[in-house]
Amino acid sequence: MTGRVGRAAPLLVGAGGAMIVALDGTVLLMAQPELRRAFGASAVQLQWTSTGYLVAVAALLVLAGRLGDRYGHLRLLHLGLTGFGLASAGIALAPSVGWVIGLRVAQGVCGALLQPATLAVLRLAYPERELRRAIAVRTGAIAVAAGSGPVLGGLLVAHFGWQSVFWINLPLVLAVVLPATALRLPERERPVARRLGLTGAVLLAGCLAVLVHALSQVPVRGWGAPATLRELAGAVGLAAVFVVSERRSAHPFVPPALARSVPVTAAMALLLVVSAGLFGSVFTATFHLQDTLGLDPLTTGLRVLPLTVLMVIGSPLAGAALGRWGPRPTALTGTLLVVLGTAGLGAAAPDGAGVATGVAFALIGAGFAAVMVTATGTVVTDAPPAYAGAVGGLKQTATNIGPALGIALASGAPGTSTPNTLLLLAGITTLGLGPALLLPSVRGEAAAGVGA
Repeated sequence: MTGRVGRAAPLLVGAGGAMIVALDGTVLLMAQPELRRAFGASAVQLQWTSTGYLVAVAALLVLAGRLGDRYGHLRLLHLGLTGFGLASAGIALAPSVGWVIGLRVAQGVCGALLQPATLAVLRLAYPERELRRAIAVRTGAIAVAAGSGPVLGGLLVAHFGWQSVFWINLPLVLAVVLPATALRLPERERPVARRLGLTGAVLLAGCLAVLVHALSQVPVRGWGAPATLRELAGAVGLAAVFVVSERRSAHPFVPPALARSVPVTAAMALLLVVSAGLFGSVFTATFHLQDTLGLDPLTTGLRVLPLTVLMVIGSPLAGAALGRWGPRPTALTGTLLVVLGTAGLGAAAPDGAGVATGVAFALIGAGFAAVMVTATGTVVTDAPPAYAGAVGGLKQTATNIGPALGIALASGAPGTSTPNTLLLLAGITTLGLGPALLLPSVRGEAAAGVGA
C-alpha cells in the first residue's frame, strides 16, 4: 500500500483491533442475564464468563508482547484476531455454559495476543510526531467502543438474542484483518531473535493470574476473606520470586532496558492508579444512581455520557498538549482532573444532581484521556523499537489490573456511604501525582532515559 491510504492502514489496524477488545468487554454485560436464563447457569458460572477471560488476558499480555518482539507483531496480530473471531463464533454456538466459559478463556488468550500488537504496529509504523496523533486516535476509538457497548449490546440482545453480541465480532474482525494482511512494517524494524526467559514468563503469568482472580472476587468475598488473603499473599510471593529470578537470570523475561527505565515504570504506575480511580468511581456512581436514587439504565447512561464524549474530544487535545508541553505537565493536569471529577461525584451523590454529575463525569473523561495518551505515548514512544511488544504488553497489563483494583476497592468496603467511597477513590487517585512527577518534562529526556 502506498500514499495516504498506506499511511492510514497501521492506524486502522491498531485502533480497530483495540476497539474490538474494548467493545467485547462492554456488550457482554448486556448479554449475561439472558445467557444465564438460556443455560440455567449459576451465579458462579455466570461470573466465570467474565473472570476466566480477565485472568487469561492479564496473565499472558506481557508474554504475548515478548513473542511479538521475537516472531513479528503482525503474526501475533493475525493469530489473535483470527482466534478471537473463531472463539466468538464458538461461544454463539455453544451448547452449554461450560463451553461458554472455556471459549471465553480462549478468547482471553487471543485478546492477550492481539492487544500488545496493536500498539507495537503503531510504534513501528510512525515517527514520533505521527505516533502521538495515532495514540490519541486509538485512545478516542477505545472510548467510543467502550461507551457505545452497553447501548449496542442492549439493542442486539433485545432484537437478536444474546448470541448476537458474539456474532458481531466476526465482521469487525474481518474489517481489521483485511488491511492487516496488506500491511508491511519497515524493514529496519524486523524482529530480532532473543531468548524469552521462560522461568520469568511462567512466574509473572502466575502472579498476574492469581492477583486478577483475587481482585475480581473481592466484590463477592470481601478483602478480609481467608481465600482473598491467601491469593493476595500468593501473588506477592510469586512477585518476589519473579524479581529474584529476573535479577539472577542471564536472559530476563522483562528486558533490562524497560525494567530500569524510570519513564516507562512511572507511566505504568500512573496508568494503574488512575484507571483504578476511574473504574472504581464509575462503578460506584452508576450503582448509586440506579440502586439508591432509582434512575433507569437509560437515564443513568445519559449521566455517564459526558465521560465518553470528553474522552473522545480530549484524546487529540491531549496529544497536542503532550507534543507542546511534554509528558509531566500533561499527566499532572490529567490526574488532577480525574481527582476533581471523582470528588465532584462524591459531592453530587446525595441527590445525584444532573448538571453536577455530568460535569464531574466530564472532568474524569477529559483527565483520563490526558493520562492515557501521555502514559501510552511515553511507554510506546520511548521504548526501543525492538521492545515495542514487551512495553505494549506491560502497558496493557496496567490498564487491565487497574480497573479490577478500582472495582475491588469500591465494592470491598461494606457499610461505607457512596460519598465517602468516592472521596476515598479521589484520594487514591492523587497517588498518581507521584509517578506523574517522575515523567520527563520534555520528550527528549525520556528517550535518553530508556536508551541508557
